[in-house]
Amino acid sequence: MLIDNLEKKIHYKFKDINLLKEALIHSSHSSNHSQKNIKNYERLEFLGDRVLGLVLAEYFFKLFPDANEGLLNDYLQKYANQNTLAEYANKINLSNFIKFQKGDSLEFNKSVLSDVVESIIGSIYLDTNFNNSRKFIINEIIKQDAIQSEPIKHPKSLLQEYCLDKYKCLPKYTIINKTGTDHQPTFLVSVSVNNVSNVVSEGPSLKIAEEAAAFKLLNILKI
Repeated sequence: MLIDNLEKKIHYKFKDINLLKEALIHSSHSSNHSQKNIKNYERLEFLGDRVLGLVLAEYFFKLFPDANEGLLNDYLQKYANQNTLAEYANKINLSNFIKFQKGDSLEFNKSVLSDVVESIIGSIYLDTNFNNSRKFIINEIIKQDAIQSEPIKHPKSLLQEYCLDKYKCLPKYTIINKTGTDHQPTFLVSVSVNNVSNVVSEGPSLKIAEEAAAFKLLNILKI
């Protein structure tokens, strides 16, 4: 699919189209490509993740001048999390533009989709400036009509608040095992509260596995 179609979908025209092309290359494609030294999106994703965090922090800091740190963090986590970014990726059919090794089915991987969105943010930042990357994040990712004064808190945040209130300690997360390839791993994680109520869950990233375990434990605790 023509890359200029993606530019139309994200409402941004690149000066250096090679930045966008690099943002769409998965490591499985670059490692198996006949051309040596071909880059993938990982460096741009690293940069884009930081830009995203700063933009969201600034945006909600100014939007809610009376909000405390906890509420601001809940908002940031809500819009910086994998599900929100993957949802946007699906909205613009981003998987049609990602280059990856055939047979991996990475186009259905939320982790990959969210990483590529962050790599696009990084590529926009390098292509022009911070203002354009901020504009992209606010106009494309943040759904202003869905913003509420009390956002839905993440399972890890809820569990942490419960533990601090009831036991005066933090929940304990432990990595039990990691399987799969480097670009398609599976993490098995456990979480316990005050050395009891231990539950286990898994996910394609450590973050997702921990959130799934926290969610499962919240259900057990009926929180």
